[in-house]
Order: sequence, then C-alpha cells, then structure tokens
Amino acid sequence: MVKGTTAVRQDSNGGTESADRVADVLLLFAQASHPLGVTQIARSLGLSKAVVHRILQSLTSRSLLQAARGSTYVLGPTATTLAAKAWSQLDIRSLASPILRRLRDDTLETTTLSVLVGHQRIYLDQFESPQEVKMVVELGPRFPLHSGASSRAILAHLPTVFVDEAVGQLRALRTDLDVEAYVAALEAIREHGYASSLNERGTGAASIAAPFFDAGGNVMGSISSSGPVSRYGEEGHQDHVRLVVTAARAITAALAAA
Repeated sequence: MVKGTTAVRQDSNGGTESADRVADVLLLFAQASHPLGVTQIARSLGLSKAVVHRILQSLTSRSLLQAARGSTYVLGPTATTLAAKAWSQLDIRSLASPILRRLRDDTLETTTLSVLVGHQRIYLDQFESPQEVKMVVELGPRFPLHSGASSRAILAHLPTVFVDEAVGQLRALRTDLDVEAYVAALEAIREHGYASSLNERGTGAASIAAPFFDAGGNVMGSISSSGPVSRYGEEGHQDHVRLVVTAARAITAALAAA
C-alpha cells in the first residue's frame, strides 16, 4: 500500500516537471525574436537535446509549433487559435470602448481597435465619425501586418521573424520595394510611438495609429483615428498624434490593471 502511494506521488511529480518543461518551451517561443532550434532551446532552458527534441515533436504534431528554415521552429496555427480565444475571454473590446469613444469625440474621426492574431491583425471594434464623410472599417476579416498604419504600428514592435515575413509578402506585391527604407520606417515608428498613412491603398483614407501592450511589454494591438486624406494635413497633426498616443497608453494601463 505504501509502495503504491509512493509511486503515484513520483508519477505526479514527474508529470508536473514535464508540464513545466513544455510550458517553458512555449514561453521561450512567445518571447523569441527569431525561429528557434534544438540546441538554442536546450542551452536556454538547461535541458538535454533529447528532451527538447521530444517536446518539439509533440508541440509540432499538435500545430502549436511549425517547422521553419534550417531545422528551426516558430509558433504554429494552433497557437493562433489560442491567442484568439484569449482575446475573447479578456474582452478587450469592453475595456477599450470608453477610451476609443472619447478619442472619437476629441478628434471627430472614426476610431478603431485592432488586435494581433497570429501573424495578422483584425479590427475588433470601431466608433464612427459623426461627420458625413468618414471612414468605416469591416470588423472581423484578417489583415496582413505589412501595410496600413494600424498594421505597421503593431509590426514595429514584433520580433524579426514577423518583419521578415511581412517584407516577403510585400515584395511579392511590390517588386520595387526598398527593404532598407521600409525597415528604417518601422524603426522610426518604434522610436516615435505611432504610425501614419496617407492614401496608402489608393482609397483616399488617412490614419494615425499607436500600439498598446500587455503588462510584460508585449504588443497586443493598436488603435487608430482614421478619415479622409483632406482632413489629415499638417495643421494640427501633432495634436492629433498626441491624442491617439495618449489613448493607446490608457489602454495599456487598463490592461495592466485588469
């Protein structure tokens, strides 16, 4: 009887330790700025390569990870599904709505809430401008991270693997893309705290967007103030930027307090 009890406890401890290792590997990927391989993971977590290999195979079989270049791995589509589920449980829309509404009232332009889902973003909410001519977005569809102020405000704060993917997608659309200038523009967004776009997709729309972050400093999404290009000139631009950045910081603070 005593032996049986002891065996159960040992199995329980071993299972807990194994679960901890799997969780540590996933967290390492969540924090990584590039694809990870067996050797780097083993060294970072103090595990044997054999153990890391087994964990990677298990996570890959469940699409929590997927193979990348050179025997490395990145987060997979199931991780994206978990991220979307986390958003629904967090109810970021309710948390951000009073801040977005106030920004709309201050700017008289449509304000939007975008969230990062995997390697894309979605519009989760918007408050429409009271003006007759205005910008309105569609909630729900996924958008790439390479174009538009709302996307680039997020991309500028993501690991290099996201930037490389976005550049690859954009080069497929624009063969004349100046990659160095594009990456430099992302660095400027990161430095100044906001992104802007003027008629970027030929739709006559303009936007100012700023990112918001979780308590650990990880980018979670962006908010924007958007409208016709004709209302987004130089006059009052910095005041408009200040309002958007302040609202994004308020959402970051609200997330930290949630």
